[in-house]
Amino acid sequence: MDRRGFLKAAGLTGAGAVLAACTATPPPGSAPPSTPPPFSSSVPSGPPDWAALRARLTGGLALPDGDDFAYQGFNPVWNSRKPAAVARVASAADVQACVEAVRLRAPIAARSGGHSYAGYSTPENGLQVDLRDLADVEVLPGDRVRIGAGAALGDVSRVLAASGRCLPTGTCPSVGVAGLTLGGGIGVLTRKYGLTCDHLVSATVVTADGRLVTASGEQEPDLFWALRGGGGGNFGIVTEFVFTTVPAPEVAVFTLEYPAGAAADVLGAWQSWLADVPDELWSNLNVRGGTPPACRVVGCFTGSAAALNGLLSGLPAPSGRFVEPRGWTGAVQYFAGTGIEHESFVASSRVVRDPIADPARAVELMEGQASESYLIFDGLRGAVARVAPDATAFPHRAALASAQIYFKTPPSGATETARAVGQVRDGLGALVGDTGYVNYIDPKMPKWAEAYYGGNLARLREVAAKYDPDGVFEFAQAVR
Repeated sequence: MDRRGFLKAAGLTGAGAVLAACTATPPPGSAPPSTPPPFSSSVPSGPPDWAALRARLTGGLALPDGDDFAYQGFNPVWNSRKPAAVARVASAADVQACVEAVRLRAPIAARSGGHSYAGYSTPENGLQVDLRDLADVEVLPGDRVRIGAGAALGDVSRVLAASGRCLPTGTCPSVGVAGLTLGGGIGVLTRKYGLTCDHLVSATVVTADGRLVTASGEQEPDLFWALRGGGGGNFGIVTEFVFTTVPAPEVAVFTLEYPAGAAADVLGAWQSWLADVPDELWSNLNVRGGTPPACRVVGCFTGSAAALNGLLSGLPAPSGRFVEPRGWTGAVQYFAGTGIEHESFVASSRVVRDPIADPARAVELMEGQASESYLIFDGLRGAVARVAPDATAFPHRAALASAQIYFKTPPSGATETARAVGQVRDGLGALVGDTGYVNYIDPKMPKWAEAYYGGNLARLREVAAKYDPDGVFEFAQAVR
């Protein structure tokens, strides 16, 4: 589940908002036609020829002097970053044409949902490849689904629900399936069914040399390994995914409210409780800045409300309690909310391997922080931990929880807010270690590559060198 779903469902974005709403094809695994563009063996020189690229695209190309030029992502903090052009692609061949046009001439980056925490889907003075028209969701025979890389999670959930299926993902409707999957994919069914990337069967990818390849367990296995947790933007541009799905479950959702000043005790109890509850129960704990900080516990259980109530008795008695059985569609709505078109924020993360020995020190980091600042502990283990840390690129398999630091701010205050976020990040790092979750990518994260990828970093760099030796997809925090 994503940051806004957590905040909304936890009621931490508005007073008393307990129920606040956020708001013919080849068969799976077969190789698509590979039609690499005719690259020269020499290094290209000069700027991209935008007119020539526009003539090749079946989609469209927008330049800064055009009325259709739009580059903004979800977070207005990064709106000052300007690309040289935006390609609204309509096919994988369009993506190949984009790579050929700018290869070694200008930066290039893909945009799916546009939720990059560091704005990396908008390359300064480069080409943004906007994938949002590649958004088809096709339910395949059996338990599989084919999803275009530009699809948003809300559309994925809606199409699958009509077939009685679901893909374990985050729940913010506007987040793109591509970015979520490539970084791992934490959500409300994570403990029961694993990460989103654990359900990936194959991905169709345009590589740095313009080839269109299928990455799976049998084809391009190194690339397939890296795409499951290695972070978006590093190895090529994915145009399509095939996933396995699960039957849409019946669940019970809950919110527990606690009085101000109880956060340290609740965090201490929540950590121990989470380590013992069944995989069917997912939960997070939200600490909101203030004097003293406030907290709530939110989650869902794949099972009955009666069984959930029994499990919740293992937590401290709350001052307010909401428990309700829901079908899967209703549960998605509970966590997703009404939707936010844009939200200005600065964020970072840590990963909590084991229970924090002194929970009060973690809560103290939020003492005196603004009321719209949050430290969100999201439960892991369960199915996540049953996959070896080196089986995919996502390394944090044994962790108890991820911790997201999320501070809302106007763009004009982003620099000052980033300092406050950094203080919480580094203070928490002193308690849990120098770790982080790449989907909450932080441009100021110390030792960021080691934090995000741990023991998988060396192999990821080998894969990047193999598939992008010239740094076509280079950016400030690229693996290579």
